[in-house]
Amino acid sequence: MARHTVDPPILIVEDKDSLRVMIRHALEAQGHSVVEARDQPEAVQLLRTVHPGIVLSDLRLPEGDGLGVLRAAKESDPEIQVIVMTAFGSFQDAVAAMREGALDFLAKPVDPDHLLLLIERAAAHRRLATENILLKDELAARRGAPKIVGEDPKLKQVTVALQRAATTDATVLLEGESGTGKELFARALHALSDRSDAPFVAINCAAIPETLLETELFGHEKGAFTGASARKAGKFEIAHRGTLFLDEIGDLPLLLQAKILRALEEKQFDRLGGTGSIQVDVRVVAATNRNLKAAVAARQYREDLYFRLSVFPITIPPLRERSDDIPMLAKYFIERFCRDLNKKPLVLAAAAIDDMRSYRWPGNVRELQNCIERAVILTEGDTIHSRHLKLTFRESTVAPPPAASGAWDEIDLSGSLADATRRIVAEVERRKIDQTLKDTGGNRVKAGELLQLMPRVLAAKIKEHGLG
Repeated sequence: MARHTVDPPILIVEDKDSLRVMIRHALEAQGHSVVEARDQPEAVQLLRTVHPGIVLSDLRLPEGDGLGVLRAAKESDPEIQVIVMTAFGSFQDAVAAMREGALDFLAKPVDPDHLLLLIERAAAHRRLATENILLKDELAARRGAPKIVGEDPKLKQVTVALQRAATTDATVLLEGESGTGKELFARALHALSDRSDAPFVAINCAAIPETLLETELFGHEKGAFTGASARKAGKFEIAHRGTLFLDEIGDLPLLLQAKILRALEEKQFDRLGGTGSIQVDVRVVAATNRNLKAAVAARQYREDLYFRLSVFPITIPPLRERSDDIPMLAKYFIERFCRDLNKKPLVLAAAAIDDMRSYRWPGNVRELQNCIERAVILTEGDTIHSRHLKLTFRESTVAPPPAASGAWDEIDLSGSLADATRRIVAEVERRKIDQTLKDTGGNRVKAGELLQLMPRVLAAKIKEHGLG
């Protein structure tokens, strides 16, 4: 009996038309929704646009191969279920695919009954994975985890990775641009972990002067220096049995990098002025908006500390890469600020939504939040229009030099001095690299020479700014 389903579609990747049509008809007869591709590039495009729940792919394709489809599928959604098809006698290839994450394999010629059995098994695995995620989301909410708003597949990958990391004590490195919400994700990770009843302690390594940072991290004894009138516990000690969040870990001075490394490896440290080591049980979550690999290559960061921090790396996507989440986030912030400011509910004009979708959001979710708060305050009617948003840094226009035009007034100066400075520096860096690449006809060697950047550093910055 045909079943009615709201499950994501099944992607069939097969270059032989007759076989592909036969499989499609068999699946549709059971109520499944189906999309088709003939090779790896077509499959990758559908993975990005359709977001299937199950992939059925031949291992041999005219362009690319089934292993490439498998890797792309798992990259787009770790919970996607992949079944590979292989000719009789090529079981070794099927075993290799299963080692890379395929659920099962289907031998050719295809037996329709066996096909439907494997598809039902894959659908059951998919539903179980989804239910587990929902259960963990509910558990996190009960434990006070912050709400993570968005449905983009990249964001869901981050959520799945957080839930997997939460079951371990591995050090987690959250990488992402400024304003993407790294502390929010760190708090969610803590709430999901077995340490949720213990303290969550956060420190911004870039916001504290170097002379004070060691004391903030490790504490000091009475009399350790002038003005130390009493013993002070550091963040590592305060976070005992809980989670320590080291924000902007990329800005640590080299001397402190060595001390952080020792604390991570040996679970002990010395207070400033102390005579004995203090043992602690702390789970460390670090975050950075810098490319630490490039910093290691430029000898600006300790390689051993980088490897110790990145046991479980998670990259948080910038807001411009999940534009479909922008209206949802905007609505969430509108409701929140209307409630906080005791204002009647507001709606977004269609033109305002279009403007927000096309804007690059260099300050990411933090900038969107500030933008919506300002718009809620400025709006006198019941609708937020484009004029209330006051979006800046539009790429469609090239601003004249600030000294000649007063353009500094158009720069988003919200947040702390460090936040505003990073936004401006990041935009100047992006524009300079982009212009140099254009001037050299895309020749990265010449561009690197003009910019005085090593090839690896330039490549990292091109990737960071989305220029390559």
